[in-house]
Amino acid sequence: MPSVEELFCSVDDFCQVFEQQWQSQLLSHDLQARKRKRSLCLSEVMTILIGFHQSYYRNFKSYYLEKVQTQWQRHFPKLVSYNRFIEWVPDTLIPLCAYLRSCFGTCTGISFMDSTCLKVCHNRRINQHKVFKDVAARGKTSVDWFFGLKLHLVINDKGELLNFQVTPGNVDDRKPVPDLLQHLFGKVFADKGYISQKLFEELMDSIGVQVVTKLKRNMKQRLMSLGDRLLLRKRAVVETVIDQLKNISQIEHSRHRSPVNCFVNILCGLIAYCHQPKKPGIAMQSNLLCSA
Repeated sequence: MPSVEELFCSVDDFCQVFEQQWQSQLLSHDLQARKRKRSLCLSEVMTILIGFHQSYYRNFKSYYLEKVQTQWQRHFPKLVSYNRFIEWVPDTLIPLCAYLRSCFGTCTGISFMDSTCLKVCHNRRINQHKVFKDVAARGKTSVDWFFGLKLHLVINDKGELLNFQVTPGNVDDRKPVPDLLQHLFGKVFADKGYISQKLFEELMDSIGVQVVTKLKRNMKQRLMSLGDRLLLRKRAVVETVIDQLKNISQIEHSRHRSPVNCFVNILCGLIAYCHQPKKPGIAMQSNLLCSA
């Protein structure tokens, strides 16, 4: 993992350019607004939030009190209390979205797509849950029902993130595909949940992207190149990325008290993954590319 100095330099370089453009595009109003200067700048707050997903802490409060206020005191000499810091978290949502976009990888023509559920509460507490009442929805995976959100991901063969989208849990996996693949090219390999002849034809005609999936048992067999068959076997790489996002970057837990803070947590987890020096990928051979 990169050091806190490297992470801060990357975030601060982005914020110096982003904040000026962001402030210039905000809508103005005639009301007087009190804007107090904070002891921590935007880049410092973002660095602390992203650093949590690079640590081994499972609880942000413990991370802030034990690591940030103790071990990182020399890096952030003007630290505030935990409660004050939490009040600043929602203001980082838009900057984190923009920064994550700058961390995306480059499309190589070989991409992998998949989705995963993000549970916000246990199934037994669905009727009592209020935080995500108007945001989350009940959906079903291949294992069980859940209440929460869905994270849709597209990565390249190097394991780099190309695009993502967060939807309610009851959204069909195929619905966000046109937006996810809008700026990509080549072939995208996915599981059987993305099978749709109408969607395949639409993507080929509009953006020239070919979606390759395995066939269901009740479907007629079709010819497939050896390269496509081999790459379909490598589709598990995107599942490895999802596993790291959940178990290392900790993008899923049921302790959220605000939907905005939940989205901030997801964004910071994705950014922390993008900063990993070594990502799960596949070794592409020239003869495999030619046959694909």
